Amino acid sequence: MRKVLFGIIITLLILWTYQLYKRYDERSKYLKENTALIQQEIKNVSKLVVTEGHFSQVFNYKQSEKIFANLLTTEKKALVVVNADVTVAYDLSKINFNVDQENKTLFITDIPEPEIKINPDLKYYDISGDYLNPFNANDFNKIKNQVNIAIGKRVDNSNLKSNAENRLMSELSRFYVLTNTLGWKLVYNKEVINTPEELQTIKN
Repeated sequence: MRKVLFGIIITLLILWTYQLYKRYDERSKYLKENTALIQQEIKNVSKLVVTEGHFSQVFNYKQSEKIFANLLTTEKKALVVVNADVTVAYDLSKINFNVDQENKTLFITDIPEPEIKINPDLKYYDISGDYLNPFNANDFNKIKNQVNIAIGKRVDNSNLKSNAENRLMSELSRFYVLTNTLGWKLVYNKEVINTPEELQTIKN
């Protein structure tokens, strides 16, 4: 009788151990599948979020220079019409993140800064200069640099960057929807994101 009871106990222990292992194995596979899904989703949105704008402006370029011990003053000038295409982009492949399988948490640790590209088309009119102070390549480079600075300031004062940031948030909201659906948490800068609306504040 003791042998029978001992055999039953051993059998029950084996079955219990097998069930525990099976549950652990299934949970481990489930976590790995979810982790792979989250990583794939991040990879899918790793593209540039781009907003485009167009700016036009007219520049008057003037430069005076004294020569011959300040006895003479030479002057050169140009009228420049600028049409510039500007793009504001986020390279989402540069997002830094960590996935904590055990605690079912996606940590976004860093979001890239926007990349601003200015492509100006410059047309020159009324270019004039003195024989002793002619226009040269250095003048054209100066004008282009001044144009880029001026257009950059106009971009800062426009809604182009905020529009790009809104598009960025719409992409990041996909992470919240995915993690929430899987029962995971989304954390940015040590703060748990509980609603898609909270994503609107993470870049401000």
